[in-house]
Amino acid sequence: MAMSATIISDPMMVPAPAPTETQLVAQTEVEFAKCDCCGLTEECTPAYIERVRQRYHGKWICGLCAEAVKDEIIRTHERLITTEEAMTRHMNFCKKFHSSGPPPDPTVHLISAMRQILRRSLDSPRGVRSTPSSPTRKGGEIRSPGLSRSGSCFSSLTG
Repeated sequence: MAMSATIISDPMMVPAPAPTETQLVAQTEVEFAKCDCCGLTEECTPAYIERVRQRYHGKWICGLCAEAVKDEIIRTHERLITTEEAMTRHMNFCKKFHSSGPPPDPTVHLISAMRQILRRSLDSPRGVRSTPSSPTRKGGEIRSPGLSRSGSCFSSLTG
């Protein structure tokens, strides 16, 4: 069985591919910005850095610290505080954390940090909590699920 092939010798124009989205992203200018609270360095566009600085009174703070500042505003239920005051509180917390040095026992440090987070969340106003901890109605009476102390040192859920 013989196979034959036709050879085309006419030149053809092949259009160049249009720039793809990944090529455009590579051309976007980025800068490194260091958080004024915790010192974390992030790679961001200049426009984003400017928006963050406008929002936080000329200071650049990372996303984690921005969330902590928002949480500080929400947590302070005795009186409303400004974003600047919440940021000052968070910056003081970060300074205190950095000045303490590395923990002698990281496991104990993690447990202590989780305990502090739990206490802070329990001290927050009830309106900020998620739905599962809201009071529930059962047979006309309002029941509030929560943690109660059992006979052991471990908490148990009641409800």
